[in-house]
Amino acid sequence: MPIDKKTLMKKFQTQPEKYWKVSLFDEKGFVRKKCISCGKYFWTLDASREKCDDQPCRFYDFIGNPPTNKKLDYVETWKVIEKFFVKNGHTSLRRYPVVCRWYPLYFNIASIIDFYRIDQGQLTFEFPANPVIVPQFCLRFNDIPNVGITGKHFTCFNMIGQAGFYDGKQGYWKDRCIELDFNFVTKELGIPEKEVIFIEDMWVGPSAFGPSLEYYSRGLELGNAVFTEFVGTIDNYKEMQPKVIDMGAGLERLAWITNGTPTAYDVTFEPVIRYMLKETGLTADWDFFQKYSRLAGSLNIEEAGDLKKARSKIAKEIGISVDKLIEKVRPFEAMYAIADHTRALTFAISDGALPSNVGGGYNLRIILRRTFSFLDEVKLNLDLIKICELHAKQLEYFSPELKEHINDINTIFDVERKRYNSSKTRAQKIVEEIVNKNEEINEDKLVTLYDSEGITPELILQYKPDLKIPEDFYSRVAAKHMKEEETVKRQEIDVSGLPATQALYYDDEKKMEFKAKVLKVINNQWVVLDKTYFYPESGGQKADMGFIDGQPVMDVQKIGNVIVHRVVGNIQEGKEVECKINAYRRQIHTRHHTATHVVFTAAKQVLGSWVWQHGAEKSTEKARIDITHFDSLTEQQIKEIERIANEIVEKNFTVKKEWYDRTEAENKFGFTIYQGGYVPNKKVRIVSIGNLNSQACGGTHVDKTKEIGYITILKTKRIQDGVVRIEFCSGEIAEKYLKEKADLLKQTLDILKVEEDKAIDAATQLFEKWKDLRKKVKK
Repeated sequence: MPIDKKTLMKKFQTQPEKYWKVSLFDEKGFVRKKCISCGKYFWTLDASREKCDDQPCRFYDFIGNPPTNKKLDYVETWKVIEKFFVKNGHTSLRRYPVVCRWYPLYFNIASIIDFYRIDQGQLTFEFPANPVIVPQFCLRFNDIPNVGITGKHFTCFNMIGQAGFYDGKQGYWKDRCIELDFNFVTKELGIPEKEVIFIEDMWVGPSAFGPSLEYYSRGLELGNAVFTEFVGTIDNYKEMQPKVIDMGAGLERLAWITNGTPTAYDVTFEPVIRYMLKETGLTADWDFFQKYSRLAGSLNIEEAGDLKKARSKIAKEIGISVDKLIEKVRPFEAMYAIADHTRALTFAISDGALPSNVGGGYNLRIILRRTFSFLDEVKLNLDLIKICELHAKQLEYFSPELKEHINDINTIFDVERKRYNSSKTRAQKIVEEIVNKNEEINEDKLVTLYDSEGITPELILQYKPDLKIPEDFYSRVAAKHMKEEETVKRQEIDVSGLPATQALYYDDEKKMEFKAKVLKVINNQWVVLDKTYFYPESGGQKADMGFIDGQPVMDVQKIGNVIVHRVVGNIQEGKEVECKINAYRRQIHTRHHTATHVVFTAAKQVLGSWVWQHGAEKSTEKARIDITHFDSLTEQQIKEIERIANEIVEKNFTVKKEWYDRTEAENKFGFTIYQGGYVPNKKVRIVSIGNLNSQACGGTHVDKTKEIGYITILKTKRIQDGVVRIEFCSGEIAEKYLKEKADLLKQTLDILKVEEDKAIDAATQLFEKWKDLRKKVKK
């Protein structure tokens, strides 16, 4: 049962000195107060302060009046942060990908996710150094409606991660963390000490929790120091060993507070905004925007509930009509949203994600289509690829690789724009029909129209001005598509109390006969041995078959660390048995598995950097790999993939199979090793084909690529939006397939009574005759 944060807060706040008070508060004279407006507890140097600094208890008083003693641009802000923390004993890390391959999430949503790993089914933290500082770009799609409106919300933002572990000897804990954060904002940025407020909060994660201190200045949250120290439930918890420091600070906000610009977008996207203003000829009334932006935090759609009411309130405060306010801010809101969305897409596509109708790709399509919609609605004549280039140039210090993917981004934007225009034309007809029939358009209907036809609520609004669109429509639709697919539950096999099976199939992949002791027989069919060379089904590779004590083995599965063999026949517990593996079946699976890596490598070379493995299966008849790609493959692309794959085979590359600590493997090979998904163990087996491809893989593999034999692609198919399946076979299976194909061709030529070079003409004539006859039959 999930932990209730409110109940947890209430319990912990009976002992604030234990959970939130740090040595800095005593040294400087901070006092604990309760906000008279929202009821939150906070720590301040101003004993007369009655309200906390959170919205809406305080407006943005730093706009036009920053509390810092210096102005820093976006990249300079990070350099100051990096220098300060490195000087104070932290290791500076490069950003991790925004597409989360190492942990079961679609996207990287927080800097601490960089260090989340799964080990034996449990969440663990793995740090490459201790402590660290990292400029982590993150993607979140729960705030889509707020982006461009509030001045502070983003789908793509940089969460500075100050993180590490504390075990009593290594790392540091609350006192040092808050001391560093306080010194940074006061001494490096120059914010007066009296203007820094700490608000008490709690962080509740998937399997751990702990108190946190959010720090603010002049109404803006700058960072949140989370102290992850407990595991368990509210009534039954214990201290973690080691504990984890997780301070996350928004780079956008830290840069913003040093400039005091009307919005965080103005400083975050400065080169992009400058280009947009020049291209569109838009001019801003900065006096108006300073007044407006001070109040704009209250426009958070989830919190405000009704955007129109919130706008009315602000318009009244400023002394302007709502219509006039919208007229002034709408083009800028669109411009800011486009700047944010293009940056999110630049990172996502560069890191291997594609807009689609499935999972995380759906969110990317939403923001890309929202971008197209803004261009059309506000009539902004902007070059999106130029904007992406400006992002890449500005962010080169963080991510020099972005500029290498501009052509990929251009290709994908072009495909998506054509699809958007096509669906828009079709959508207009559908909407006209619905409006003419006076059909009711409720929220469910809106979602259905968007999901099935790509019809945006904004398009319907053009034909039905009284339509009520939920303010958080896009967030709801995005959340719906982020749900993980449910996996089919396997038959329950109870292996409790059994020791781990000694798995020997990696030690000698060619050993097909061995002796072992039977430890247990479960449900009269699942046999557990003390050791085994039988390969259990894993990573898309089918299980070995063979014999145990002369009885057929039909399946092999791994449950935790125990390997079970499904045997047809009686096997006696405690007996030493002779075991024999079907060598021919294993050999074909082995060839097909290495061939899968080869075909993937070839596909990536032919199609583009966005190609990732989406799934795979290897059997005796054929193998298949599902790859991420936005369109069906052409005949030319198929031939080229097959040609390059066989070229790799012929070059006879060495296939290395090596074990690494997970962190070591990530540092050496990068996160592209996770083609088959995250690895739930601290040790990973890396399979490398020369220097062409390295993947974390548990399958059986050949030693040299020539052992694979000839690879032939059987067929390809677009199985869902953004995913293409390639079916192929290799070695003897490929030879058999090609021979059957040649025999069939010969039979066809004999029937047509033509030579091979005339076959196409003859077949075409025959097909035309068949169509003519079919018409006659129909009549």
